[in-house]
Amino acid sequence: MYGANGYSGELIARYAAGYGLYPTLAGRREAAVKPLADRLQLPYKVLNLDDTYALKESLQEVKVVLNAAGPYDFTAKPMVEACIAMGVHYLDLNGDLAVFELLKVYDEQAKQAGIMLLPGAGFDVVPTDCIALYLKKQLPDAVELKLAFVILNSGLSRGTSITTINKLGEPGASRKGGKIVAEPVGKKQRWVDFYTGKGKPGKKIFVMSLPWGDVSTAYATTGIPDIEAYTLMPPGSRWVLKFQYLFNWLLRKETVRNFIKKQLDKRPAGPDDDMRSNACSLVWGQAKNSTGRMATARLRCPEAYDLTAHSMLLIAKKVLEDKYVPGYQTPAGAYGEQLILELPGVDMES
Repeated sequence: MYGANGYSGELIARYAAGYGLYPTLAGRREAAVKPLADRLQLPYKVLNLDDTYALKESLQEVKVVLNAAGPYDFTAKPMVEACIAMGVHYLDLNGDLAVFELLKVYDEQAKQAGIMLLPGAGFDVVPTDCIALYLKKQLPDAVELKLAFVILNSGLSRGTSITTINKLGEPGASRKGGKIVAEPVGKKQRWVDFYTGKGKPGKKIFVMSLPWGDVSTAYATTGIPDIEAYTLMPPGSRWVLKFQYLFNWLLRKETVRNFIKKQLDKRPAGPDDDMRSNACSLVWGQAKNSTGRMATARLRCPEAYDLTAHSMLLIAKKVLEDKYVPGYQTPAGAYGEQLILELPGVDMES
């Protein structure tokens, strides 16, 4: 597991024994990886993705790589190319639309190598991908798909925040007629009635559109031509986003991004155990066909980082049991819409 010393990587390492898995932990700095490996009594390696020879040498000893080191627009390509060269399966926690599109290009090479490339093996994008496939099966002639998610009572890890900062000032995106089209972040807004659990009232939450990874993955999974993704934003932020185009040039400057990153370094690495145990994530999806008929499904899931750790380990275990599909895959595309229900604490309503 590369990036073991990051917030999500450490969670995965901590939960791994519960799945009967004992990964070799890896990262760029021994000072960051070794203490975790010693605490969990796991082996470790120090690796730099720029050292292609050493990377390939290390991959000779493993069957699957779990890449938990973002931003994935820097780490995914070199690791995927090394995995293809060495015949090693690849999983990651990416949620970046552009990275999914990049990795699709390696589909044929992965098939020839007999390996699976499955980015987005965590909250990005397992729950939403499973809902997308479920809705496609409920409404096979669907032409529109809307997906929304919110995370309640939790926070972002430092790594997720940095990935977000690196996208400041960039446009949003949706899919129209099978093509990805650029549009302002927050261009579309709506209230969504999320499911909060059996016997509990729904929770209406204001969400806005964003370039979530499902704009890529849900299309690969379902073939539905029009796809939009939404997440929680305060209602007042619509006015900020409306005029964001005026200062996007400033947000793209490295000096601005680096200043924000320095402020992040002063904060905790991510939500602590208590916060995660009291948090949850909610997912909603709706498909519509050309006659206006609709199908809707909703999920209540554990906190996003907990779900991420469990889903990555569950998929890794399946791969090690030789349950995989060669080539570029999405979570639901490889394992079906019921994959999300194999994870602890997930409740679905449709």
